[in-house]
Amino acid sequence: MTRQTLRPKVWTPPRRGGRARAWRGYRSLPELTLVPLSGLGPEDVVVDAQGRVLCGVDDGRLLRLSPDGKEAVTLADIAPGRPAGLEVLADGRVLVCDARAGRLLRVDPDTGAVETLADRVGGERLRLVSNVVAAADGTVYFTESSRRFGIDEWRADILEHSGTGRLLRLKHDGAEPEVLLDGLQFANGLALGPDGSYLAIAETGSYRVIRYHLTGEQAGRRETFVDLPGFPDNLGAGAHGLLWIAMVAPRDPLLDLLHRSHPLARQALWRVPPPLLPGPKPTVWVIAVDTAGRVVHDLQGPSPAFRAVTGVAEHDGRLWLGTLTEPAVASFDLAAVRI
Repeated sequence: MTRQTLRPKVWTPPRRGGRARAWRGYRSLPELTLVPLSGLGPEDVVVDAQGRVLCGVDDGRLLRLSPDGKEAVTLADIAPGRPAGLEVLADGRVLVCDARAGRLLRVDPDTGAVETLADRVGGERLRLVSNVVAAADGTVYFTESSRRFGIDEWRADILEHSGTGRLLRLKHDGAEPEVLLDGLQFANGLALGPDGSYLAIAETGSYRVIRYHLTGEQAGRRETFVDLPGFPDNLGAGAHGLLWIAMVAPRDPLLDLLHRSHPLARQALWRVPPPLLPGPKPTVWVIAVDTAGRVVHDLQGPSPAFRAVTGVAEHDGRLWLGTLTEPAVASFDLAAVRI
């Protein structure tokens, strides 16, 4: 397959802060429990009302694990699409972001029926649909990471830094989504604030989470919520108003240098065969911040069988982790970090 031409934008990244271990909330990563899957890359993880973990794998299947992780059933198959961000609705149905075909879907877990809720905006097909949340009034918010590149070329968007990511809103079935924010740098994870007054949005390409106000005098405005020492991915609401942030990898000094340099350097790098391109530094990493954006927990460490955390969900005293690179989900006991 011919790869799309890169059109890099010169960008000066923010100054790199101290390493995560210097932050107040740093802890070594607790021991992980791995649950093997029959597919690769459970990009996001969510938990339903019965305590069952849901995830989607690369071959298009949406899986549901029993609470003890010993059994897995296939709820639906969206192949040739690829499930990414998930959201369990109050009625038990599941919103699914199809990151490969560019669709927002709704799945009935009882029948396996798949509905397309959105696949275009203003006549333009959606591209890399990434994550989704539903508000109490039924409004659905979702992110499109890139309008130029699909899930299999995510590195291109990070290299190019052209800012084609968007935040979209779907008010009801049959409506066309409306664009709330444009120009985002790989818009990714999404979470509602504890009181529903704002959305937290991960901008992977800018090493930060932003806050978009939904109500009050600030409605419609965005601001930086927290700057991060690495690449944030999906977000998950936690106990006590915490926001968990899946961290794929630390910042790369070479990538920062390339962003400041002439575009030709990145164009040349993009011509390198995909297996030879640099990838995320292997690590397992999650951060939790409070409603003021202050770091409360920073948990990082190596694991021989798990890396590149892309999804995070808290449930019943455990933190569940997803990844794009492994045939498993992972979890650990939150009691080990003294929540």
